[in-house]
Amino acid sequence: MGQTTRGVSLLGSTGSIGTQALAVIASQPGRFAVTGLAAGQGRLRSLAEQAAQFRPSRIAVPTDDAAATVSRHLAAFGVQDEYHPRIEAGPEAAAKLAGAGTDVVLNSMAGAAGLEPTLAALTAGSSLALANKESLVVGGALVKAAVQRPGQIIPVDSEHSAIAQCLRAGSGQEVASLILTASGGPFRGATLEQLRHVSPQQALKHPTWRMGPLVTCNSATLINKALELIEAHLLFDIAPERIEVVVHPQSIVHSMVRFIDGAVIAQASPPDMRLPIALALSWPERMPQIVPKLDWAAPTSWGFEPVDNTVFPAVELGREAIRRSPLHPAVLNGANEVLVEGFLAGRLPFLGITEGVGRLLDAFQSSVHPGEVPSLEEIKSADAWARQQAGRLVEGA
Repeated sequence: MGQTTRGVSLLGSTGSIGTQALAVIASQPGRFAVTGLAAGQGRLRSLAEQAAQFRPSRIAVPTDDAAATVSRHLAAFGVQDEYHPRIEAGPEAAAKLAGAGTDVVLNSMAGAAGLEPTLAALTAGSSLALANKESLVVGGALVKAAVQRPGQIIPVDSEHSAIAQCLRAGSGQEVASLILTASGGPFRGATLEQLRHVSPQQALKHPTWRMGPLVTCNSATLINKALELIEAHLLFDIAPERIEVVVHPQSIVHSMVRFIDGAVIAQASPPDMRLPIALALSWPERMPQIVPKLDWAAPTSWGFEPVDNTVFPAVELGREAIRRSPLHPAVLNGANEVLVEGFLAGRLPFLGITEGVGRLLDAFQSSVHPGEVPSLEEIKSADAWARQQAGRLVEGA
C-alpha cells in the first residue's frame, strides 16, 4: 500500500519552529502537503517565499496591509500566473485557517494569542501538533473539553514529546511520576544577589537552545518549567505533585517517566527541535534520519541536580497556579509576558518577573472554582486583568 500524503497547516510559519517544520517537510518528499501558512507582521517576505515554495491553498496574516505586502512579494517572485492562494487578513485569520480542516495543524504561534487557533483546530477535528504551550496553559479545561479523540493533541515541546514517547513503555496505571528536565538556563548556580543585577543581554544568552526572546527569558527565570509543568499536568492527566523537575545542563535527556516498580524510562537525543517536530507531524510513526545520532564512541557524561526553589521559585508558582483555580494559570502566563517585556525594555529588574507573577497570583480572585470549566470570555478576562496589573507593576518599578 502506498504512503498517504498528510496535509499540514503551520501557524507561526516564519518563526523558529515553523521554519524547522518546513525543513522537515521538505526533507520528506511525498509524505506531507502544506495546506496553509499563517504568520505575523514581522517576516512577510519570508512568508511569501515559503508560500512560493510549498504552494499552500490558504495564507493568513493579521492585517490587510500585510496581505497586500505578501501579494506584492508573490508577484515579484513571478509565481502569480500559476499560483493563486486565498489570503485572509485580520485578527481572526489564523483561527479561521486552523479551523479550515486539514490532517495536522502545527500551532507555533507566540503567547496566549494561540488559544483560539488551538480551539479551532480541535473543533475541526484536525490533529494538533502543539508548540504553543501557552494556549493549553491559558485554556486549560476549555481546551481539554474541545478534544474529540484520544491523542488529538501531540506535543511539540521537547520535554512533553519525550514524556509521550516514554509513556509507551507502560500503562497509565503503572506511572508513578513524570520528570521534566531543565537546562537551568544561563544562570544555573547563581545566587539571589547575583540575579539582582542581571541584564537583558545576559538573560538572552541561553547555553543550549536558540529561541525567541520571550522563551529564552522564560528559560532564564525557569518560568518555562512552570508553564511546562502546567502543560504536562493537563496533557497527561497527572497531578502536579507527581511531576518532578530536575536540572540537566546538557539537554540530552529531554524528560523521563518513573514507573511504580522503580524503573525510569528516559528519552535522549541531541538538543535539536527537528526531532519532536517531525514526530508530531507523523505521529505515531517515526521518520528516518531526522537528527544526528548520539555518538557513544566518545566519552560522555550527563549531570542532574535539583532545582534551587529559593533562587528560582517559578516552578512552585506553577504548582500554586494549578492548585488555586482553572484561571490562575492564565494569570501566571499573562502577567509573565508583560513583565518579561518590561524587563527586556530595561524597565523592570530580572527578579521582578517572578516576584510580580507571585504577587498577582496572590491578588487574583477567581470566579471559576477547581474542577469547573471556564468559558473563553472568563479566560480572556483573567488574561486581561493579569496584563493590566502587570503593566502597573512595570510602571511602578
